[in-house]
Amino acid sequence: MDTIGIITLLLILANLLVSYQGFKDHRFLDKYAFEVDSILVQKDYQRLFTSGFLHVGWTHLLLNMLSLYAFADHLQAYLGRFHFCIVYVASLLGGNLLSLYLNRNNGDYSAVGASGAVCGVIFASIAVIPGIGIGFLGFGYSFPGWIYGVLFVLYSIYGIKSQRDNIGHEAHLGGALVGMAVGLAMHPQSLPFTYKPVLAVSLLSAGLLYLVLTRPHLPLLPFTGGFFSKKGKNYTLEDRYNASKQERQKEIDRILEKVHKSGVGSLTKQEKEMLDEGG
Repeated sequence: MDTIGIITLLLILANLLVSYQGFKDHRFLDKYAFEVDSILVQKDYQRLFTSGFLHVGWTHLLLNMLSLYAFADHLQAYLGRFHFCIVYVASLLGGNLLSLYLNRNNGDYSAVGASGAVCGVIFASIAVIPGIGIGFLGFGYSFPGWIYGVLFVLYSIYGIKSQRDNIGHEAHLGGALVGMAVGLAMHPQSLPFTYKPVLAVSLLSAGLLYLVLTRPHLPLLPFTGGFFSKKGKNYTLEDRYNASKQERQKEIDRILEKVHKSGVGSLTKQEKEMLDEGG
């Protein structure tokens, strides 16, 4: 494998190893997954990054890694390894930040996956590589990348509006747009050749996101339903912060009562850690 392919290999291995640990240990998954209240209330900002290396199952993981494998080396050939890594990380964080903003009042919303980063790689490729086509595995047919981009934006906005599945469409869309913007910033000489797909995807995304943000209950299609139809907490950040403090204090009081009755030796490792942090 040449030096360009090494970056792709390392990213795939990192996703495989971290995701496998999450498959085996649910506590590991919970500790590093994207979760709104853990980020906004508990200030656990690392989750914005670590969640991008976790997946909920083998199908989710393999689909993302196959997509990354299909596009990554082509984009690295245009941008170079370092700039490619910037696109990947910026797309991962950009996708999660958009998801965090749109779900800021849905405290128990959680998600994992490299989809935001992978979508950033795909859309950066559409923006940077003139005439790139999207093909199907096992078939000789491919279609223009800009058509894929438009269809993807429509599907993502539908997914955000309807919330009919557990897919983080917000992170997909945010990662795609950030990847496209960062890719072009690093390789602006491609724009005269790719401005049509870039313009089509950007204008469509901007218009639909405007409707999502300013008309949250306006269905884009008759069957999409209301925005954020997922069940979840819908309190202010201050409410959720105060509730979190109260729950933590209750747990510390319970541990202190246990110490009073049975001594320090009766505490579990987790209880000792919580007591030390509370002190």
